[in-house]
Amino acid sequence: MRLYPNAQSKSLLLNLFLTVLAFSYALVMCWLLFYRNRYFGEGYSYNLVPFFTIKKYIVYHDHFNFDIWFKNLFGNIVLFMPIGLFLPLLNKKYSRGIVLAAASILLITIVELTQMLTRVGSFDIDDIILNTLGALLGLMMTKYLVR
Repeated sequence: MRLYPNAQSKSLLLNLFLTVLAFSYALVMCWLLFYRNRYFGEGYSYNLVPFFTIKKYIVYHDHFNFDIWFKNLFGNIVLFMPIGLFLPLLNKKYSRGIVLAAASILLITIVELTQMLTRVGSFDIDDIILNTLGALLGLMMTKYLVR
């Protein structure tokens, strides 16, 4: 019996740990995106103009509570940084920025459309921009830490 596991079993344990963490992150995000602060609007709410909402929060920041604009700008970035951690560590093809960006845009667009269609939120192109930026920042941090 070996006291220290071999490299293959360490790799398997690490992958299992990362998978459990990624799944836990996905569950928390589903709760945050679809259940917490549920909003059932009269109609469908959407913004298709890139940087419209971002500009509104920056230019008119004094018209919003600090929590509102801070969460909408920085929360949308920080909450999606783990995508840039988990996807590349679980599958090397996502370690390229363009591949991670494409996957993030697809995933986040699905989330935004689902929020709008189920009326638990709205579709905002700026959320896709900020969330994708968060994923790419997560990838940059992951590459820096893995070195």
